[in-house]
Amino acid sequence: MTARRPKSPDRPLRPSEIATELRSRIASRDLPPGGKLPSTKHLAEEFGATERAVYDAVALLKATGHVIGHQGKGVFVRTNEPIEFHAHRFERGQRRDDEQPGLDDWQAGVLEQGRTPSQDIPAVSEEPAATDIAAWLRIAPGTPVLARRRLRRADGEPYQLADSYFPLEIARDCPELSEERDVSVPGGILAYNGHPQSQLRDELRPWLPTPDESERLDLPKGFAGPAIQHVRIGYGGDADGGIPVRVMVTIAPGHLNTIVYEMEV
Repeated sequence: MTARRPKSPDRPLRPSEIATELRSRIASRDLPPGGKLPSTKHLAEEFGATERAVYDAVALLKATGHVIGHQGKGVFVRTNEPIEFHAHRFERGQRRDDEQPGLDDWQAGVLEQGRTPSQDIPAVSEEPAATDIAAWLRIAPGTPVLARRRLRRADGEPYQLADSYFPLEIARDCPELSEERDVSVPGGILAYNGHPQSQLRDELRPWLPTPDESERLDLPKGFAGPAIQHVRIGYGGDADGGIPVRVMVTIAPGHLNTIVYEMEV
């Protein structure tokens, strides 16, 4: 590995600067997935920094999910490769749901990338709508909704949380939504039961996973890396008066997901 110490002749490098350089090497694969980081002493000599600064820099990389420590063996670059979440195509047009192998549109998209998709058994509950969920569904806070929570995996590792919420009057027309199993039907459950989504609205914002979300995603302890909250609100057709029929909230850690939109100009 070629030393590429950032120029800083007037002062020692800060841990954040060392971490930025190491992240660059991880991105360029100078430090490949599964590769072991050089020793603290080696990095301190290379960067002209103290061993404490290097230790703190590596702690930052652990907190953002770039590296993982193995007791007695050293610190290694995580092997989890990001997936592309093609949001412009997801659940639009010719959906890729396939009932026979049990693939929904998200799983089919991951499979197309040569990865192995899976989802944990969804947790289903009827609960009062939180303030943000109520706003997206245009209902009063505390109104009962059906929640369907899922953990999505690629190659067996957690990659996304995808929690969907439905007004009860819609959920009652779609009995499959109440089943705690992975349900795949052509066109999706809503369309299959007469409530097709005719319009979608996406909202994206930077997000720091909550402790509960971090635990569900098996993120490193003290995870402080960037994540995206992707909110998709589905509006019904004429039969539903153009009202929201579902909101899906996806939490996608930044080191595991690339959100992609492709548009015509």
